[in-house]
Amino acid sequence: MTLPKARMAKNAASRLSSASSDVRNAALDHFVKNLQDGRAKILAANQVDLDAAKRDCIADSLIGRLKLDDKKFDDLLKGLGVVMALPDPVGKCLMHRAIDDDLILQKITCPIGVVAVIFESRPDALPQIAALAIKSGNAIILKGGREAIHTNTALFDCLERAVIKAGLPQDCVQLLMDRKDVDALLAADDCIDLIIPRGSSDLVRYIQKNTDIQVLGHAEGICHAYVDASADLDLAAKVLIDAKCNYPAACNAIETILFDQSLPIEAMQSIVAALKERGVEVRAPEEEDLARQVGADVLPPQGAYVTEYGDLIVALAIVAGVDGAIEHVRQYGSGHTEIVIAQDQKIFDKFFAAVNAAGIYLNASSRFADGFRYGFGAEVGISTGKFHPRGPVGIEGLVSYKYKIIGKGNTVGEYADGTKTYKHKDL
Repeated sequence: MTLPKARMAKNAASRLSSASSDVRNAALDHFVKNLQDGRAKILAANQVDLDAAKRDCIADSLIGRLKLDDKKFDDLLKGLGVVMALPDPVGKCLMHRAIDDDLILQKITCPIGVVAVIFESRPDALPQIAALAIKSGNAIILKGGREAIHTNTALFDCLERAVIKAGLPQDCVQLLMDRKDVDALLAADDCIDLIIPRGSSDLVRYIQKNTDIQVLGHAEGICHAYVDASADLDLAAKVLIDAKCNYPAACNAIETILFDQSLPIEAMQSIVAALKERGVEVRAPEEEDLARQVGADVLPPQGAYVTEYGDLIVALAIVAGVDGAIEHVRQYGSGHTEIVIAQDQKIFDKFFAAVNAAGIYLNASSRFADGFRYGFGAEVGISTGKFHPRGPVGIEGLVSYKYKIIGKGNTVGEYADGTKTYKHKDL
């Protein structure tokens, strides 16, 4: 049987898709005001979830994602303000072409329809995703983890009241609470157009294997930082510390550092020592003799380079220049985000051309791989596939398009028999 809330969202989606930009923005404005007014209640609910998570001995990395403090709340509100200020993504003309003088072709953006997001731990994802969905005219089904049930309920209450006050259909936003609803959700291909998983690699793989619905997401965030022989070493240390220590639980934190073997051993030792001073455990497989010399701890070879640690842990490898770095990333990379630290532009250009990743940065932290930092206001998730959308996915990833032809009794036969000739002129 079709999941009732999925059917309700589908029925509401057409009304939402035809709502004006002003109405959709009004809903977002009400949402922000409700969040501001309910801040104390939401943070108190989050504390209930945090206390329960600690009693259940949930990993510290997940506790970090679960926590919604004042700083995250402020950033959340700023992001929603950016989303509201973005141009309306619906109804944009992407192509305007005269097939003939009296036959006009247009390519017009439109909502996808019904988007379902399954997320773990991070309750701040709920308002971000909901805001992007409403802005882009999509009905949204939200399924959070039980570890954030109180926070998600409080946040969703603010969302639902905002939608109703703006005059949008209440059913265009849905919250699922029960774990057993996930399988029903994955089977609702007659109602849901896109599923976005945000959580562990196990969650993402499970969803990808158990649904016929289009899935947008990434399984791992195994991000690398290559330090070239041409690198400014002070800059390298600064970037690496931020990329690992700023928020180690994030999928855009680096998990492996690649040192050019031409770097002085003292320089490598200095960078490793700087990381260790900040509590980072530096690991390398047992056969990496040089890595051990610069301060890495020995590990069995099978685990170091294929693990998304999500913690103050980083793997270390010594590679034969940029070619060695490219080969290492080809073997172990997940297509998320890679860093090159170098003063030689040609080194970066070679790496950029050869490596498959949604983001490749020169002399900048991988932590910039984020919808808010890209100026999207928020993101629905990170996509590591090669097709659109890719990287942090904002509003542009939640719209599709329709082709519109405006004619005056035109027929294909007139062109087939030579009576008329195609003009194909862009207007």
